[in-house]
Amino acid sequence: MNLYRFEVTIDEVPIHVIIVADSDERAFQFVDVELEKHFLKMPDVEDISLYEKKQLTNGAGFILTKFETIL
Repeated sequence: MNLYRFEVTIDEVPIHVIIVADSDERAFQFVDVELEKHFLKMPDVEDISLYEKKQLTNGAGFILTKFETIL
């Protein structure tokens, strides 16, 4: 299993989505699922970028900062 950090751009605003999945393909699918669960209406997604990937181990994590973005 891996821990993924995605950056998703919606209306020119980047948001971060954290996913646990066993493959990159499944991780991208779970991003869509999480977006559907979070928003009442599926937003128009401009871009989904894989930002970081780590093997899921005890203590694995990401630091999210307000100003950090790949855009």
